[in-house]
Amino acid sequence: MISRRLVEKTINFDKPERVPRHLWLLPWAEEKFPNELKIIQQKYPDDIVSAPAEYVKPLNTKGSRHKKGEFIDEWGCKFENIHDGVIGITKEPLIKEWGELINFQTPESTLYLDFDTINSFCKSTNKFVIAGNIPRPLERLQFIRTMEQALMDLLLQPPELMKLLNMLHNHYCKEIEQWAKTDVDALMLMDDWGSQEDLLVSPEIFRDLFKPMYKEYCEIARHYKKYIFMHSDGQISKIFPDLIEVGVNAINSQLFCMDIKELGNKFSGKITFWGEIDRQNLLPNGSPVEIKNAVYEVHNNLYKKGGVIAQCEFGPGAKPENISKVFETWGNIL
Repeated sequence: MISRRLVEKTINFDKPERVPRHLWLLPWAEEKFPNELKIIQQKYPDDIVSAPAEYVKPLNTKGSRHKKGEFIDEWGCKFENIHDGVIGITKEPLIKEWGELINFQTPESTLYLDFDTINSFCKSTNKFVIAGNIPRPLERLQFIRTMEQALMDLLLQPPELMKLLNMLHNHYCKEIEQWAKTDVDALMLMDDWGSQEDLLVSPEIFRDLFKPMYKEYCEIARHYKKYIFMHSDGQISKIFPDLIEVGVNAINSQLFCMDIKELGNKFSGKITFWGEIDRQNLLPNGSPVEIKNAVYEVHNNLYKKGGVIAQCEFGPGAKPENISKVFETWGNIL
């Protein structure tokens, strides 16, 4: 079956012929295991791909996002990376004092997409295509202010914070609408809301400040007949009902930080679980039997005539044989 249709049937709980596959690949894995990766990709090809993030003019960035050293993104946020193959963190705020907000500008360059290149890519594949940009208001706040200061800002909520969040949201609305005008199948959101054990902020802060943003992003997607996919790390079970309510179709989350049985009891059939298999412990250290059991745990609790995508991340520490075992097991289920 055509991958695009397979993913659509999964999202709509329409009894797909098999579970769609999606390998999240970090440069670390490409560098460490090029031969093993080639075999995995040949045997278990992806059903989901990302459209190229191509713009009329190159974005104003400096350095390399996944290389050791300093990287400055198109917003001007500076990332420090101590390892090749992964993404660094921001230690120096772009806006240190609120008086500097008057000089802050969002990057207009991200609004001028190369529609021809993006649409040509979509037409060239029968796979399900996700937009190549990622609106991320919480994480962008952290990149601009640093994570520690951003969490303090959300606790204190000075008027300048509200002005900055409004600027971020207005920009992301424009950005997501531009992508919605392309031929991609789905738009993408990303914000890491959870720690290992709970949300980084109270559910009330999420619902007051960020849930209305997500609702508007989803409304834009529905207007253009696009699906909405979202990623968030951590223990986020408290906001699952909110994400479902605003219209998120598929969520990539760290299922093994949460009670998978409880997630299934409450939310299976209401949202698609876009992976994942535990990348903190199982993919680096698990035995073949443990990997197989983990896949069956996800399927038995979350699958409901669809609603599950076989996704896992091939990143630092993961063993190629465990990545292969994940997709082998999914292939034997349906």
